[in-house]
Order: sequence, then C-alpha cells, then structure tokens
Amino acid sequence: MNILVTGCKGQLGTELQKIAENDDRHQWVFTDIDTLDICDKAAVELCFAEHTIDACINCAAYTAVDKAEDEPELATLINSFAPKVLADTCKRHDAVFVHISTDYVFGGDAHEPYKVDDPVNPQSIYGSTKAEGEHLICESGCNYMIVRTAWLYSSVGKNFVKTMLMLGDTKDEINVVADQKGCPTWAHDLAEALMALLNKNGKNEVHEIFHFTNEGEITWYDFATAIMEIGGKTCKVNPITTDQYPTKAKRPAYSVLDLSKIKEFAGIEIPFWRDSLVKCIEELNNI
Repeated sequence: MNILVTGCKGQLGTELQKIAENDDRHQWVFTDIDTLDICDKAAVELCFAEHTIDACINCAAYTAVDKAEDEPELATLINSFAPKVLADTCKRHDAVFVHISTDYVFGGDAHEPYKVDDPVNPQSIYGSTKAEGEHLICESGCNYMIVRTAWLYSSVGKNFVKTMLMLGDTKDEINVVADQKGCPTWAHDLAEALMALLNKNGKNEVHEIFHFTNEGEITWYDFATAIMEIGGKTCKVNPITTDQYPTKAKRPAYSVLDLSKIKEFAGIEIPFWRDSLVKCIEELNNI
C-alpha cells in the first residue's frame, strides 16, 4: 500500500517513521504542517492523487487540552474539520482512513473499562472536538479505523514521562494527582498496533472503532512513582486530589479503555504498561 502519514513529526508519527525504515512491504509518504496543510482540501486532494494513496494515518491533532478552552476555533479546525477533509478525500480515492482519537470523548465517570460502542460524553473543548471529528469521519462514508488512545508518551516531544524525569533531576519532591485512573500508551506500541490493523484489513471495507493503550490501569501518581523508580530518580512523589490541582479543562476521573476488540481483530498481544515504560526510559537513556 501507499501510506500517507500526517503529523509525522509528533510522537506517533516519529514511531511510524521508524517502522517505515525497515519496511519493504509498503510505500510511505510522511507529511507535517510544513509540507501539507490538512485543512486545505485542494492540497490534500493533490497529495492523494500524486502519490496514489491507499491508506492515510492521521497523527495530526490539537492536543493542548487546557489551551483548547481558550482556542476552540483552532481546536475545532484541526480536530474536527481536518479529519473530515481527510475522510472525504479517502472516500473519493477508495483509501482507508486510520484516525487517532482519545479517551477524552468519554465522560470519565465510569467504573469499568469503556467499550468502543459506549456513548460519548466529552467534558472539555478538546474532547468535544475529537468526538465531533469521529462523528464526521463515520458520516463521510469512507473506509475507516478510528483508534482511541490515552496517556501517550515516547522518547520525543513533550509528554508526562519526559516531564517527570526532568522534575526528578531538579526537584526534591513533587505532587501528582492520585484520583484519576487510566492507562499509559507507549507510542511505539501504538504504531505497531496500527500497522497490525492495516496489514490485517488490507484494502477491505471497514467501518470500525478500536481502543488501544498498554495493558493495566493506574493513577497518574502510580505512573509518576514508577517513572522515578525506573529512571533512578530520588525525587519523592506525593499523592494529591484533583481538587488540589485545578486545571482549566476537566480531566476524566476514570478513562480506562477496553482493549478486547483490537486484540481480537488484529490478533495482537498488548504489552503491560510497566514493561513498555522500562523500554522507553532505556531508549531515552541511550539518546
């Protein structure tokens, strides 16, 4: 397949570039905002036509959760309008659209892992724009695989793991929320899962939503404590409540995602969160 990747300079896009380096099965086209404006219908159409695109993996997103409360128009443009442009173009070119979404589409008030067909109930501008993006993709009529993920981290870009390691070098103690539960996702594992989905489905008709994170469920406090321990930091982590750490956008108290569908569909085993965290920190130490 000829695979187009948008947002290729981010965490997930970077991992897909690593996969492409050792992949002789597919042809890859990597773009970011400097080479392709995915809000520009004509530019997207030209890109698809020039490269005979068979699949598009959209890694581009507005992910500044708190900032989105002040920039709803920009968040909507990137998270809702742009996915519709890509979906409509995929429809015209009979290409499959792989789109990355988020746990923030849910209300965060559940007590068991969210299934793919549970009703969405976003509590923030970010969540609302991502939910609208999903809706527009489903309405487009294109072949799509929407993959919701959460707590993404890697050795590149800004993320919780890198922030904690930096604080571990500069602080004696920090406070981290202990009443929000979810599961981390190593971008490397997500990239591998996306390729498993594409390779399994090929160019067959598909209209599916999946969930992917690493296995297990923890709090941010648990995550921070593990990062300090694995990273060899002596910084003490203190558990606090959400009320003690107010943010502009509401965070989900519970956003664990049910992974059963993607495991069955793609035939994959998903690594446990701590095992993947160890590998990522090892990677960071070798940079």
